[in-house]
Amino acid sequence: MAEGQNAVAVDLSEGDASASEESIDLTNKSVVKATVLLRELGRHRHGITVTEIAQAVKMTRPTAFRLLLSLEQTGFVDRVDNRYMLGWQMARLGRLADPFTGAVARIQPVLDEYAGKLNETLSFAIMRGETSYDVIAEASASRYLNASHLYVGGTYPVHASATGKLLLSELSDDKISELLPKKLESYTAQTITSRDALLKELRQIREQGYAILDDELEEGLYAVACPVRDGAGVLVGVLAVQGPVQRLKSERLPSTIDQLRQAADEVAKALA
Repeated sequence: MAEGQNAVAVDLSEGDASASEESIDLTNKSVVKATVLLRELGRHRHGITVTEIAQAVKMTRPTAFRLLLSLEQTGFVDRVDNRYMLGWQMARLGRLADPFTGAVARIQPVLDEYAGKLNETLSFAIMRGETSYDVIAEASASRYLNASHLYVGGTYPVHASATGKLLLSELSDDKISELLPKKLESYTAQTITSRDALLKELRQIREQGYAILDDELEEGLYAVACPVRDGAGVLVGVLAVQGPVQRLKSERLPSTIDQLRQAADEVAKALA
């Protein structure tokens, strides 16, 4: 009996080693699909039909319906008439969860890597609303003179920060005119204080795909910000590099922007 048990143990051990080598996928595909539905529901506060959500996530309608029904029974999804939306259990768990710890753990290695490559300070801001954000992570350069330990947890004027400008560029000109006064607050001699002048710059940001801050918040501070988007192209955050104007505003700026874009793509993959 003992010999038989030992033989079984050896067989299992060999099987585990083989399975490890083959990197067997242990994920539950139904659970993955359910989380995809929940993430899509988060984009539709007033609800969405099963047909619409199935099309949005490229899932068959019967599969989407079955998963939504299961999620509804457990309180993670609510249904009003024929429209589905996030349920009370999602709200309860959301209040209990730390919204940033998991995200920071995923993206910090990317920030550290590119802060080393650029030898400047990088920061990542996550979206909270159309014009609001939280800076949740930072990686510092090795230089003695750098802009570090300034951004995490901070809030900055949208018209006088690279991240804020990028957020504004996602909105229409009409929407921006509703949100901002004609005369904007000044922080330095270079701050854009005219709403019309800001609108002109935001149009340029939309075309080039990045925002620049040049001596506008603090004298000597220069920053570049690139968008971080999810698989559907929705803006989820902003990655920015900042440092002294004499270093960043130089012949290496195009290379810095290219590397920042690469870093933004890697952050997006890490968050996906």
